[in-house]
Amino acid sequence: MEDVNHSSPQTGSQAGARPRSSAGLTDAAEPPQLAASDAGAVPVAVPASEEVRRAERANSPRGRMVSVGLVMGGIVCLQFGSSVAVLLFPRAGALGVVTLRLVVAALVLLVACRPKLRGYSRGDWATVVGFGIALAGMNSLFYQAIDRIPLGAAVTLEFLGPLILSIVTSRRALSLVWAALALGGVALLGRQGFDGLNAVGAGCALAAGGLWAAYILLSARAGQRFPQADGLALAMTVAALLSLPLGISSAGAALLDPVTIGLGAAVAMMSSVAPYTLELLALRKLPASGFAVMMSLEPAAAATAGFLVLHQALGWTEIAAIAMVVLASVGAVRSTGSGH
Repeated sequence: MEDVNHSSPQTGSQAGARPRSSAGLTDAAEPPQLAASDAGAVPVAVPASEEVRRAERANSPRGRMVSVGLVMGGIVCLQFGSSVAVLLFPRAGALGVVTLRLVVAALVLLVACRPKLRGYSRGDWATVVGFGIALAGMNSLFYQAIDRIPLGAAVTLEFLGPLILSIVTSRRALSLVWAALALGGVALLGRQGFDGLNAVGAGCALAAGGLWAAYILLSARAGQRFPQADGLALAMTVAALLSLPLGISSAGAALLDPVTIGLGAAVAMMSSVAPYTLELLALRKLPASGFAVMMSLEPAAAATAGFLVLHQALGWTEIAAIAMVVLASVGAVRSTGSGH
């Protein structure tokens, strides 16, 4: 008696959208492949791979909220790290603090990640080098800026970089509204510090903003080309090597003081290792445009920390500015989610 195949088709998981690129674009999903054991057999759907399932989770509402939480955690770490860095300025100067941050952060990441050096293309290494240059330049220029102009004005000018990036990379008209709302809120926070700005300080802040935009794009690219935080560890090493001559010439023997090294290690963990790692992980799931607008939370977080920690009073204008920035960030994330 001839055998008959009575097996019914088994439905596998559908392939979801691939992860977004650094520019926020989504590749087309491939249809599920079908396999047959022999001629005449009923085709059976092949279950989605683990990579596809991870992409589906990343593009889900829950995945986006996790990314938002990573960004928020990075912002909080960065603000507390900045408060500790204030104690270091009299000891090592702006360039000395940057060097301590980057050197300690590079050592910690190299030990924790132990990235491999083989198996990468020229494009991969070009991304690492560019990422490292952006890290070194962004931090050095920003500290030079706040050494010459008020912090609120410096943050406002620096934020113009991510703001322009969000406008350029976004293809939705609503994103322009959120970007404009965020700019208005940040401008309100820094309005008291724009009178009589030092030209060099303002120029450093604007240049830091341009490198901040480059950092966002290169961080997303490194996250795609390197596993875990390996790309960040290698880029941080490049940044540390670039900043080392400047730090030594500026601070000299002060960099060897045990107290200075201890505070520098704390600043490195809070201002470099933690926030940059969290942001790299978030950029694997958020488009660059939405992430750039969310960075507007940093000046708002700084103002809130000043009120809670330093007991600096907030007027109604500052409260309204913070509300504008928060609303813009929430709107940017929601509009990003509706675009999937």
